[in-house]
Amino acid sequence: MRLRHLGHVALLLFILASVAFLSAITTMRIAIQGREVAMPSLVGKNVTQASQLLSSQGLVLHVADQVYSEFPLNSVVRQTPTPGMLMKVSQQAHVVLSLGQRQLNIPALQGKSLRVARIELLRAGLQVGELSGLAAPDAAAETILLQNPRPGESAATPRVNLLIAQPLPQPTFVTPFLAGLTEAEAGRRLDQAAVRHKSNYVSASQWPHGAVIDQTPAAGSRLGPSQTVELVVAN
Repeated sequence: MRLRHLGHVALLLFILASVAFLSAITTMRIAIQGREVAMPSLVGKNVTQASQLLSSQGLVLHVADQVYSEFPLNSVVRQTPTPGMLMKVSQQAHVVLSLGQRQLNIPALQGKSLRVARIELLRAGLQVGELSGLAAPDAAAETILLQNPRPGESAATPRVNLLIAQPLPQPTFVTPFLAGLTEAEAGRRLDQAAVRHKSNYVSASQWPHGAVIDQTPAAGSRLGPSQTVELVVAN
């Protein structure tokens, strides 16, 4: 009887100890996951130092970009978030690393075609950056109008942004409903809109002679300047 009592007591103590142990582990996990740390200053440090410093704070380094700069190769040029900002443990710190100093020879691209510009940039070890278009009636399509950086300027990245000429948008014409009009009246309306047209004649005794029976494209269609409206006319 005494042994049974001691066994129950031992079992109870074991259960209580297990519950306390699991509770302590859970509390530690919550505390670690919810812990906030101040973002350290990384600018100027090399990537290894920055990674070790972040790791000691429970943070993770993520390289977002690389640029040419006055900083030594693989040094941190910029960081996000900024130093001192509170972050949750295991969050990422985004950094921009230096490619070191480089004297970029930016070629003059204005007035050249986009194809030629791409070739010249590749030869200079550069890349096409952002492409923007501008309607320019006096320039051939895809001619370089502006570039950034300009020739002779310093650059932080190997990318050159280009503004290229685009053709003017072509005017469009919405086809009116022409069925029921006479061929002459339908022709006048299309002539006023400078839209080409032609007539196809069919026998249709139920329609007045010379009346427009059908049209292609249908009413409400948008036409470009080179398209033709075909009229079906009762003969």
